[in-house]
Amino acid sequence: MPNIVLFSGSSHQDLSQRVADRLGLELGKVVTKKFSNQETSVEIGESVRGEDVYIIQSGCGEINDNLMELLIMINACKIASSSRVTAVIPCFPYARQDKKDKSRAPISAKLVANMLSVAGADHIITMDLHASQIQGFFDIPVDNLYAEPAVLQWIRENIAEWRNCIIVSPDAGGAKRVTSIADRLNVEFALIHKERKKANEVDRMVLVGDVKDRVAILVDDMADTCGTICHAADKLLSAGATKVYAILTHGIFSGPAISRINNAAFEAVVVTNTIPQEDKMKHCTKIQVIDISMILAEAIRRTHNGESVSYLFSHVPL
Repeated sequence: MPNIVLFSGSSHQDLSQRVADRLGLELGKVVTKKFSNQETSVEIGESVRGEDVYIIQSGCGEINDNLMELLIMINACKIASSSRVTAVIPCFPYARQDKKDKSRAPISAKLVANMLSVAGADHIITMDLHASQIQGFFDIPVDNLYAEPAVLQWIRENIAEWRNCIIVSPDAGGAKRVTSIADRLNVEFALIHKERKKANEVDRMVLVGDVKDRVAILVDDMADTCGTICHAADKLLSAGATKVYAILTHGIFSGPAISRINNAAFEAVVVTNTIPQEDKMKHCTKIQVIDISMILAEAIRRTHNGESVSYLFSHVPL
């Protein structure tokens, strides 16, 4: 592919390398480091004049540092006369702060959208946004890819009794995602209604649906401290489910998450590699990873060649 340059930020080098290998490209030369006062320094090591630039940087780890690094990289490429800069952000940072849910609350996702636009991004590629209306926070095109095809493939290949499973949403907000997966597997779905007293703490849970004598598969877009999905797993087992799996797009796993998963009754907790999971897998044998680099690579290839990306909403590229 001519006129394309792929750069990797420092948040997820492994994913960037997989995408580059899939596209048959070398990652562009870029040096990101910090000055002694912790300011971020970026040096682009090759010409990007007139090129179509893709910068892969996930919102994970040191989120604020990585976001700042992405903004500086976009700006560096933009003022070096690149023709188009696309930010490939597998896990969008601040996506949970997408509405004013109480007085004087910020809408930080909109702020991040503004920052990306002002830095010079012409196009955003992301995956499983926490709220799909975040696409409307931008005045530039946003491609929100779905992990769903890869999840369906994993369920069919790894859960022997998938025809007798039930797909469960751990909260009402994920109902749409869960019904879509249940329809495509032709199985039933259930959801758990939770009431929160304060953020990251769940008060009470009510299960809507029948999970008795079935394999329950919890599906959600992200798990942070894992309080919700571990509560949900206990609820499903007490309601008569035979096994419980959890499938998540973004496994953030901060704070007590890993110990909670180890103590919970999951058969497996399956996450995609939008966020690096190598360290987490060392401390938790239940975590399994679905590689989504081929979806991102195909989205980049199709975008660069001016082709439709909608094929990826329902198929895993071969």
